[in-house]
Amino acid sequence: MKTQVAIIGAGPAGLMLGHLLDLCGIDSVIIENRSKEYVIDRVRAGVLEQHVVDLMVRTGIGERLMREGLRHEGVYLAFGGTRRYINFVEHTGKAIWVYGQNEVVRDLIAAREATGRPLHFEAETVVVEGVDSPHPSIRYFHEGETHTLHADFVAGCDGFHGISRPMFPADLLRGFDRVYPFAWLGILAHAAPSSEELVYSLHERGFALFSMRTPQITRLYLQCATDDDIENWPDDRIWSELQMRLSTSDGWKPNEGEIFQKSITPMRSFVAEPMQYKRLFLAGDAAHIVPPTGAKGLNLAVADVRVLAHSLQRYYAGEGEAALAGYSQTCLNRIWKAQRFSWWMTQMLHKQGEGVDFELRRQMAELDYVTSSKAAMTSLAENYVGLDLDVSLPRKV
Repeated sequence: MKTQVAIIGAGPAGLMLGHLLDLCGIDSVIIENRSKEYVIDRVRAGVLEQHVVDLMVRTGIGERLMREGLRHEGVYLAFGGTRRYINFVEHTGKAIWVYGQNEVVRDLIAAREATGRPLHFEAETVVVEGVDSPHPSIRYFHEGETHTLHADFVAGCDGFHGISRPMFPADLLRGFDRVYPFAWLGILAHAAPSSEELVYSLHERGFALFSMRTPQITRLYLQCATDDDIENWPDDRIWSELQMRLSTSDGWKPNEGEIFQKSITPMRSFVAEPMQYKRLFLAGDAAHIVPPTGAKGLNLAVADVRVLAHSLQRYYAGEGEAALAGYSQTCLNRIWKAQRFSWWMTQMLHKQGEGVDFELRRQMAELDYVTSSKAAMTSLAENYVGLDLDVSLPRKV
């Protein structure tokens, strides 16, 4: 088989790249080692920046997002028993949308299947060869047969533990890593959201976050130890801790309901440089991980593939290799700004350890400043809704 771009991974990055390439008239094949059901059902991010929403609407996959997504114009920061509101629209003219990553994936799969272009789930033993040659290839086992796919380029959109990043020469690739000394316990509950906006809370017992997925489902998180076990957290303990950390003096508190999913997620930051080696590109979690405090993971992945699709479109339009040369640095400029913002939000809102009263008081002072200074609120709002991305939006053809 032959294609122009072979895409490894059918998460948001790989599926969005395939969608954008299709609109540009560029052929692609997407290969995923997990099942379709697994890819759709895994629970991940839920906040979309303005540029992602614009992209989905402009490229014909935003109808359900506009109908079912929850538009948010700001966020609450809670500390010292009070909630303070930062209005994104007032400070930036932009908003965010709450729309689960699994729903984005569902929409992208439907769009891909409608085109009839190849999307292979449960592809086993994927091997990439010849990435430093003009025509790399991928060997994989699918539906009882071994296939060899020849391509002009390979896009590694296969996540942090995928096969793409290890294909880079060891003396070329540099990884920047930070592991945080705490984790998030996250739950989904059948409970109507009790606030129209997200609530980030700093508490002496640890961080907590109130969010939602739909008008009927609440998504909540609380800070816990990295070595904690989910078995240590029966439902009653979870609700008790959330009520303590989130309830405020104005009478607000999260609604409770049946918890139908819970898990513990470690916190880390990671960046790989560069994101291109010859004919192999990295995008999404294959190249970077951010702590979820800043809601940047999915949004960075989409920004990556927007830049990559734009570069490939220019390449096939006749600009040649020069069109691809800036991919890595363009993405990394945005990635490091998102890492900075995610780190800042994380250190401002998480308990730093036992017996660190100085840190708690410093954090309280920082939150007081952030929620009372117009300049500080504007800075937070600009970063949260997403920094500008100077890449043209493709239109559905």
